[in-house]
Amino acid sequence: MGRKVAIMGATGAVGTELLALLEERKFPIAELKCLASARSAGKTVKFKGTDIKIEELKHDSFKGMDLVLASAGGSISKEFAPSAVKAGAVVVDNTSFFRMDPEVPLVVPEVNPEDIKKHKGIIANPNCSTIIMNLPVFPLHKRWKVKRAVICTYQASSGAGARAMEELMLETRAVLDGKSFTRTVIPQPYAFNLFPHNSKMGPDGYCEEEVKMLKETRKIFHEDSFCLTATCVRVPILRAHSEAINLEFENTPDIEEAYEILRKAPGVQVLEDRAANRWPMPLDASGKDPVLVGRLRKDQSRANSIDLWCVGDQIRKGAALNAIQIAELL
Repeated sequence: MGRKVAIMGATGAVGTELLALLEERKFPIAELKCLASARSAGKTVKFKGTDIKIEELKHDSFKGMDLVLASAGGSISKEFAPSAVKAGAVVVDNTSFFRMDPEVPLVVPEVNPEDIKKHKGIIANPNCSTIIMNLPVFPLHKRWKVKRAVICTYQASSGAGARAMEELMLETRAVLDGKSFTRTVIPQPYAFNLFPHNSKMGPDGYCEEEVKMLKETRKIFHEDSFCLTATCVRVPILRAHSEAINLEFENTPDIEEAYEILRKAPGVQVLEDRAANRWPMPLDASGKDPVLVGRLRKDQSRANSIDLWCVGDQIRKGAALNAIQIAELL
């Protein structure tokens, strides 16, 4: 039986990916409504070869809808998600607004699918860096119990949206041509450069992105004392985030067993060629579902510790795919 589905933010990077994945995964749809701001109303998007007209997002847009996939920004979800729930729909929200609400499940389907049943109309999609890290870390945590996680991220422009991706391309072209360029999305020089993540910095020196990784992982893993510290960096990559992960366990891990665990882990794919010094790269993960993992090795500086490298498509598994997997379980 088909579902009546609405997409909030249908014209953005994640909204576009949601449409593609709904079609690719043959999600059962009886009716599809694409919602965006007034400036996008009247434009069209393609779905299964048909032009779908964009409608202006309003509080009465959700009448008769079963499912709302929201990716239009936190302030928009704050305003409109309650209206969708009131109309009888379940909202899978891609923004950060509801993630830490104790009444709202925060779900990575490969990790805590059972939490979906606790929803009261809204289910939150975690931050992209959190999702990409959780997929390889959780099965290892189940086996040896993580005592402390140290994460360094290398985050693509896709994390800041479609306009940031376009701006990176335009700025790179301008630099190569020796021309000046005025940025409007990314605050720092971005072409051939990198910088600590541009989310809001707290008084403790951690930015919002780093704090999200800790708080969200604790909620998803149901481990209130999970120890994690992160350094998040924006790099001049179009799409797919990379993460260097160091894990200290309570018990002694075995590298070969860790590889076997990750080969069997849902949503994870081991990709490497040691002889060729070849490991997962953003180009490998772009447009792909699995989080790619490689370069597992013992941390020679600390007992019971290992290092690993992972790469995941921020728009896909880091946002749209995770949301649709939640919807499929619903």
